[in-house]
Amino acid sequence: MSAFRKLGAAARRDPSVVTRRIDPLPAGAEEPLAILHGACFPDDPWESGALARLIALTGSFGWLAWEGRAPVGFVLVRDLGNECEILSLGVLPRWRRLGIAQDLLRAVIAEARGRSLPSLVLEVATDNDAAGALYAALGFAPVGRRPRYYRRPDGRADALILRLALESAPAAR
Repeated sequence: MSAFRKLGAAARRDPSVVTRRIDPLPAGAEEPLAILHGACFPDDPWESGALARLIALTGSFGWLAWEGRAPVGFVLVRDLGNECEILSLGVLPRWRRLGIAQDLLRAVIAEARGRSLPSLVLEVATDNDAAGALYAALGFAPVGRRPRYYRRPDGRADALILRLALESAPAAR
């Protein structure tokens, strides 16, 4: 089944019936990941070539969240040696607020702890209240700001740089 059909099937399924799993990002995931990214971030989608280059970087890893046979979310991460950077995290709009992003983040936290890394860092748009609340609930704290970092149809949005000290992070379930 093509990645487009998988995404279409996911959009038609009932999100109240959850048969979710979180799997490591498989080899060759650039094309379906680009489709997912575009559906999650239509104002600033990443192309498959850019994703392939990110995935190929030393220390890159990630996960896909699945609902049945269809991908509904993803996280891309890079081990920088002294901390992990979450490069991108997205959940299809229809599947948001069901704990999928939290499950993906818990997978990242567990992996970073397994690598004995002291912290995670990420950027979040200042206008993304839901993501900001999720990160705050998991213990991420602001450490900086990037003005006009994210593209928006009506201009640009600032990014908050958030860090999570892993010794204070909730344990993965």
